[in-house]
Amino acid sequence: MGAVEKLVLVTSRTLPLNRHFRKIAWRLSRELGKELEVREEDYEFLSKYGEKDDFGMTWLPQLFAALSDGSIVKVLTEPNLTPQGTLDEELDYKIALKNIKKAEGSE
Repeated sequence: MGAVEKLVLVTSRTLPLNRHFRKIAWRLSRELGKELEVREEDYEFLSKYGEKDDFGMTWLPQLFAALSDGSIVKVLTEPNLTPQGTLDEELDYKIALKNIKKAEGSE
């Protein structure tokens, strides 16, 4: 694999999870000093690189990293919940960061 060149967030402004994923993506972008590319409803990109359900359908939002070797890796594809059932932003951030480090081979 290679170094992360940029983060790619595929989302839709109309989705409830959009804000949650954008906050995590912007935080990672800022802290890692990497460009953040936001793609609105890019189902072609998702079909090629994203998670799919049992029927082969993709969903939004999903966060990816584009690496220097040209590959695309999944960073965060599903939100996690706290024991109280609310979105766990800190856990999702940590998972995303761990996946980035793993992709770069620094974990």
